[in-house]
Amino acid sequence: MAEKTTKKKASDPDGKVCGNCLAPGGSANAPKLSACSRCGLVVYCSRDCQRAHWKTNHKQYCIAKADRAPQQQHSSGVDKSSTTAPGNVGDKCTICLDQLTDASATTLPCAHVFHGTCVAELRKLGVTQVCPLCRVPLPLGTDKVFEDASFRYMVVYHLVQQGRASWSRLPAWAKHELDAAITGWKTAADSGNVLAQHSLGVMFGNGRGVAQSRVKAAHWFKRAADQGNANAQYSLGLAYQRGYGVTQSNLEAVRWYRKGAELGDIQAQGNLGAMYKFGFGVKQSAKDAAHWFKKAADQGDVQAQYNLATVYEDGYGGSQSDVEAARWFKKAAEQGDAECQYKIGAYYQEGRGVTQSDKETIHWFKKAADQGFAEAQFGVGVAYKCGFEVPQSTLEAVRWLKKAANQGHARAKHQLDILSYFSSSLASRLIFDIPPLVFKHKKKSKTPFQLAVRN
Repeated sequence: MAEKTTKKKASDPDGKVCGNCLAPGGSANAPKLSACSRCGLVVYCSRDCQRAHWKTNHKQYCIAKADRAPQQQHSSGVDKSSTTAPGNVGDKCTICLDQLTDASATTLPCAHVFHGTCVAELRKLGVTQVCPLCRVPLPLGTDKVFEDASFRYMVVYHLVQQGRASWSRLPAWAKHELDAAITGWKTAADSGNVLAQHSLGVMFGNGRGVAQSRVKAAHWFKRAADQGNANAQYSLGLAYQRGYGVTQSNLEAVRWYRKGAELGDIQAQGNLGAMYKFGFGVKQSAKDAAHWFKKAADQGDVQAQYNLATVYEDGYGGSQSDVEAARWFKKAAEQGDAECQYKIGAYYQEGRGVTQSDKETIHWFKKAADQGFAEAQFGVGVAYKCGFEVPQSTLEAVRWLKKAANQGHARAKHQLDILSYFSSSLASRLIFDIPPLVFKHKKKSKTPFQLAVRN
């Protein structure tokens, strides 16, 4: 009978984990959590976990509900129970009595709020398993909760990346794993884990597994950014620049980009350089733009390498240098950027900042053309038309010129018109895709089309 009563009182609160094994509620290992019938504060995934936890440390800290009733107000009008009520941001930490802020607050599973540093100091003194106020057992640590949640998330992430499911349509088991991951991250984030806070910001920003909410994303980015997480500082700066979940403000964007940039975040450095280049939220400065672009470029960021090359190419702020422009265009080109591959090819063609080389020109043009860069496709087409460092071939010229023309490249269309005017009717059909009806022959001899290809 007692067992039935316990089941009736069982609960599965959101954000709770088993007090013994830390399995998040709603996960495959803990589909339902049952509360301790005496204190009602700690939950368990099974009777075995409840017995094990009772023997280890819950017995000495289990406080009956009646014993936790609020104390009566004294005649002085001061409610003694208010000193032990769960804290909120803006209240005072009941350990050190200093003000609580978003950056410093740590919310324990029992809902009491303290400074994260205060809880960390208590853990050093041996108070590692219970809340300093209500003595409710705590998880082993936010790092472990975050790691377990992250492993579960990655299982679902790879399932989607492999094309076996989508974020909106997950198998039941994957949905359980994702819910468990979100619950774990939320538990760790509420306790001040900066990585969990940033992960929640990314999840809400992308709408993966949760309803997309830029307001919630900005909230979690702010929590992590206030603790000095460089990635979150970049993300928060981007939110302010674009007005995602916050009031648009270039000044705030610059402030957070600078914080992330000074901690070495590549994207923050690149975006801060762009803010200086265009004078968004800060006084326009070519020197500062180049400084931050170079910081990111030195770390291998392709976009920053391109931006830095254009600063030297255009002579922005008196910094013109063909040699430096060519150097940074080539670095980005070597990482596969199509536009930079075309640019360094053009520099070799003109001998601008590098030793003139037709061979290098065609080498880089071909790399960019293979990636669909129209200007490079036009260059390769002209090279084949003229036999410029490649065997002369009208058919190859037509093939590359058509690729560029199909993207709206005007000069490529003009070159095709010239070829069609001076070429045979067969070449015209190849250029304009006219159905080769005249090529239908009864004999099995080589057709004019085959001869044309061979020639």
